[in-house]
Amino acid sequence: MDTAPQTPDLPETAASLASALAPSAAPGHFDELRGAAAPDAPFSIAASPGLASAWGTFFDNLGPEGFQDLDRRTQILQRQVRDNGITYNVYADAGGPQRPWSVDLFPLILSAADWARIETGVLQRARLLDSVMADVYGPQDLLRHGLLPSALVHGHPGYLRAMHGAKPVGGTHLHIAAFDMARDAQGDWWVVTQRTQAPSGLGYLLENRLLISRLFPEAFRRMQVQRLAATYSALLDGLRQMSPEGAQARIVLLTPGPYNETYFEHAYLARYLGLALVEGSDLTVRDDRLYLKTLHGLQPVHGILKRLDDEFLDPLELRSDSRLGVPGLLQVIRAGNVLVANAPGSAFLESSALLGFMPALSQHLLGEELSLPSLPTWWCGERTAMQDVLPRLAHSVIRPTWPGGRQQAPVLCGALSQLELGEWSSRIARQGDEYTVQAHLPLSQMPTWRTSLQGSQRGSHIEPRSVMLRVFAVSDGPRSWRVLPGGLARIATDDREIASMQRGGSSADVWVQTSGPVDTTTLLPPRQAAPAAVQRSRQVTSRAAENLFWLGRYTERTENTTRLARIALQCLNGEDQTSQPLLAWLSALAREQGMVLPGVPPATQARRVFERALIAGLAGDEQATSVGYNLRGVLGAASAVRDRLSQEYWNLIVRAEADFFTHAPGGDASEYSPLEALRLLESLIGRMAAMTGEQTDRMTRDDGWRMLSIGRHLERLGFLAGALAQGLATGAVHDEGGFEALLVLFDSTITFHAQYQQRRDLPALLDLLVLDPDNPRSLAWVAKTLLGRIAKIEAAAGAPTETATTAIPAIDLTLDALCAQDAQGRHAVLAHHLAACTQGVWQLSDTLATRYFTHSADATRHSVGA
Repeated sequence: MDTAPQTPDLPETAASLASALAPSAAPGHFDELRGAAAPDAPFSIAASPGLASAWGTFFDNLGPEGFQDLDRRTQILQRQVRDNGITYNVYADAGGPQRPWSVDLFPLILSAADWARIETGVLQRARLLDSVMADVYGPQDLLRHGLLPSALVHGHPGYLRAMHGAKPVGGTHLHIAAFDMARDAQGDWWVVTQRTQAPSGLGYLLENRLLISRLFPEAFRRMQVQRLAATYSALLDGLRQMSPEGAQARIVLLTPGPYNETYFEHAYLARYLGLALVEGSDLTVRDDRLYLKTLHGLQPVHGILKRLDDEFLDPLELRSDSRLGVPGLLQVIRAGNVLVANAPGSAFLESSALLGFMPALSQHLLGEELSLPSLPTWWCGERTAMQDVLPRLAHSVIRPTWPGGRQQAPVLCGALSQLELGEWSSRIARQGDEYTVQAHLPLSQMPTWRTSLQGSQRGSHIEPRSVMLRVFAVSDGPRSWRVLPGGLARIATDDREIASMQRGGSSADVWVQTSGPVDTTTLLPPRQAAPAAVQRSRQVTSRAAENLFWLGRYTERTENTTRLARIALQCLNGEDQTSQPLLAWLSALAREQGMVLPGVPPATQARRVFERALIAGLAGDEQATSVGYNLRGVLGAASAVRDRLSQEYWNLIVRAEADFFTHAPGGDASEYSPLEALRLLESLIGRMAAMTGEQTDRMTRDDGWRMLSIGRHLERLGFLAGALAQGLATGAVHDEGGFEALLVLFDSTITFHAQYQQRRDLPALLDLLVLDPDNPRSLAWVAKTLLGRIAKIEAAAGAPTETATTAIPAIDLTLDALCAQDAQGRHAVLAHHLAACTQGVWQLSDTLATRYFTHSADATRHSVGA
């Protein structure tokens, strides 16, 4: 009888398998997976300690596929990050890469007992920091009694003398405070840094929660993970309660703009909280009050949730070169007419040096011992502290005392040579006040899921990585805070001990277990008994309207120049390449649109030279109206209003721009064939048609959409009127090839031949392209639509003294009048109307900008301050 070979007993559950196969944390680190300090030597599988109970529950609820399904879930996670457009811009500039947000498959799990200790300590520290700030900008008793060195406060660039004596609206300075924490080998938590200016992470952690909870729904439900929405709701309610206008306050989220590294978070958080996302240029100060520029005029603003560093807030009193802030904003704050979260001037609280003074400050201000300690910290501006810490420098971390110094990145002294350590000791001895030394704490390590393609651990496996936890305290009323039951876990790359997203680190969701009921609060509005009672806000900021206006214009420009380039290349390589009127018309239009350089000879003189110049200029971003330049204009305008666009629309724009420049001719276009160029243009035309569909069918018909539509139709009217005028001037309308090319450019070929069969006469052409009320490409239809959109905006904003529609001529002439010729055989009436259309386009653009975007028409009648 045959017997099968005996094999070792395999673990019966996923948790047992994880315990057996997951490596221990590095010696000296706390092992989050096992809930204990890591052993000094690697353990064998047989002697593997068990998992912490929370992690055992997590792995036992992976589902029937168990570990075999984790690779598939990782792929889903990465695809979801890409599809959702979650980015963290490592380099905050226009040309820098948009790095996809990095989030690990496994969450960091905190027990209810662990969280209770963290929550108590964070609440105490929020109260303490707010009290410190109230004293520093008030009586300054802490400075007089020597509990806080004056140099740390007055010497810090984040201390704002302009705010001394100013009491914040609502009585609370800090509405959001973040604390970066680490766990030591014994499992105790320590505060490493604190962030108070504009702490990031509140949006990213929300996205992490949505991603990870959907990948592990059974574990999330069974483990009693506390929800997050109630804290965000409390923050919003608290801001309204403390603002000058109370429950009816208009709160906005102030962002530096789309080039900021965390702009995705700003847009996401504004959408989640239901706040208007604004930039500094959206706001203006009039008579000590803050206003939002909208299409309906100036609307009062009562509260700001700022994502902007303090120094950029007001160019009149802070950095004069700032283009991100609002001139006069500090005066509005001092007048008590706007709440700002957080109050300007909190940057000095972020100095690592302050951590060493926190125990004494807590005793003095709160009468309490710190329940959550800081890492031992020495500010080397105090001689005794410097002398105390220099002998132990090899086991410490050097941090800058304030921003803008010689050394900004933390220095791990354990990785330095003796020579480098001596150099740092000398540097600290010379300029001690610039440096703060902190004890080095090996970070706890959590399990992560990694896929290796080389090395001894080829394949997917659990790998421990160092982690730091950011926890948020938010204000829910006057001098009252609550702690968000979760946080942002930042995971270090490789074996390095620095957990930073700016240095290529990753993130993880944070699951806080609760022993009580799970909060089911949602930010979704409650159901209304009577739907008619629902109030809808249709406010569109002037900046958003302007960017939507230019999104429409750049979309139309891209489509027009792409069509023109395709027609030109087809004609230059087809049967009509000898038609002189057609070539003259194409050359004139290409030069007028900036698609070829002024010195390039027309196609009537040198067809191939003109063709090579046209192909070379397709992707030129220095030519103001090349196809590539216009396409990048679409991307730029869209990025400024990303919060108003669907994710599918945004992805479409990004992929269209990336694919075009990937396949477009580079610096040397001599080897790029006309056939390749035509394929590139055909692909882009298809994508532009999809963008038109997104704009037409996937956007709400509010005033922002009307501005987008106005931009498109304004651009279309000017381009088509100019193209028809050039057709008359060059005689292309009387040439068979030119006649057909005009129909193609107007996208009206099928309609023309269906109505007029094989006719090639001017009256039929003008009837369809100029007068037809049902052709969306005819000048009459475009002008009528344009006037209708403007009339609706004017009606909603309040009728102005003079309507902007007077700039666009009404195309109400008869066909006989348009076809009439003067004594010289010219179509004077038609030419006059075409010129009036092109001229009216520019006049209308200027009027809209002055009236709705800059609000400069009456700005001189108001002062910034009293």
